Amino acid sequence: QVQLVESGGGLVQAGGSLRLSCVASGRTFGRYVAWFRQVEDKEREFVAAIGWSGGHTYYGDSVKGRFTISRDKTKNTVSLQMNNLKSEDTAVYYCAADSSIILSSIRFSSAYANWGQGTQVTVSS
Repeated sequence: QVQLVESGGGLVQAGGSLRLSCVASGRTFGRYVAWFRQVEDKEREFVAAIGWSGGHTYYGDSVKGRFTISRDKTKNTVSLQMNNLKSEDTAVYYCAADSSIILSSIRFSSAYANWGQGTQVTVSS
C-alpha cells in the first residue's frame, strides 16, 4: 500500500498561482497519478493525471491551459502547478494513485485505490 501526502494548499487571490505537491511513501506511485478536487457534497472532479513511467499528461477541460502536472522520480513526488486561479477552483484537492489502473479509467475517481488526505485551495475573488 502506498501512502500519499499532499501539501501546498492555501488562500490565494484570483489570478494568482499555487503549487501542490504529492509525496508517496511505502511504495512508488504505480501506473498513473492524478489530482482530483471536491467541493462539499459534489462528486470528485478529475483535474489532471500523469503516467508515472512515461510522463504523459492528461487534463480536465476546466483546467486545461492553466494547470500543469509533473513528476519527479528522484523525489517520488507529483506536483500540480496552478496558474491564473479562479474562484471556481476553490476545493479540496486530492492526490490519487493506482498501480493497475488503465488509461481509459484515469478520469474516474472510483478507479483509484490510494488517496491522500486532501489539501484545501481557496481562491478569493
